[in-house]
Amino acid sequence: MTSRKTTKHYIPHPDERDISIVGVLEQFAPNSPTEGRKIALILHGSMGHKDYLFQKRLAHHLPMDSFRFDFRGNHETGGEFKQGRIREDVVDLEVVVGYLKSKFGYKIDMLVGHSRGSVVAFHWICKSEDGRRVSAMVNVSGRYRMQLIYERFKSMKNWQSDIDTKGYFEWNVTVARKPITGRIYPDDLQDFMSWDTSIVWTQFPAQVDVLSLHGIHDQTVPVYDALIYARALADRSPGTHNLHLVEGADHNFTGRHEETVDVILDWWKMQQCGQLKSGIWQTGVQGKL
Repeated sequence: MTSRKTTKHYIPHPDERDISIVGVLEQFAPNSPTEGRKIALILHGSMGHKDYLFQKRLAHHLPMDSFRFDFRGNHETGGEFKQGRIREDVVDLEVVVGYLKSKFGYKIDMLVGHSRGSVVAFHWICKSEDGRRVSAMVNVSGRYRMQLIYERFKSMKNWQSDIDTKGYFEWNVTVARKPITGRIYPDDLQDFMSWDTSIVWTQFPAQVDVLSLHGIHDQTVPVYDALIYARALADRSPGTHNLHLVEGADHNFTGRHEETVDVILDWWKMQQCGQLKSGIWQTGVQGKL
């Protein structure tokens, strides 16, 4: 019987003195050599953390090793949260990849990103050598039209009054059962909105299989963004794109985390068997898009 092993790691950040990226390594077969072994990376979204939503459950059920971590300015990893820090998130991902390769000899094979984590994963896969060699990506609630974030914040209570009086908006959320306030500066928001997601049309590797999951009732990232990703990624070969829309689900798949994990595991099983075809994905049954 296979036993799992869970260990917490503190990865010194080369760009930030006194800051370590905190992550959790789940090993499916802890007594086996890790050199050349495949691993999945699980990336959280804005103001989230490594055990947020479905991430921890997924890590405990994946039939492969995985690593999930807190980006800078989130939960256990030090630093200041910035809405426009996507480029630094990409750097954090590169630091994690370098650590897993040098210390364990792992080969990154799959990325699972939620919301902002998906945006980071798409960019890294398009732009890095290690990214272009992965075999699969899961895009959960990923944003494509970055400029629409402004409409979300503008509709929040006290947005304009905070900007006028303080120069920033105070975004109050709960992270790991603790109240957290993030400061959203206009310049950071502009950086976020200018992030180029269109690279997926021309630079996303042809061999990488992608599953996009999106809640139909998502009020944070419109479900139409998932359709854009489907259109951008469905015509590649040999890579595929599957779209799974969940009726009644919101941005965080509240109350649907078990279902979310089951969908990912079913899709991953088919991916490993080489049986995927681009189209709609419904609990292991595929139809043409």
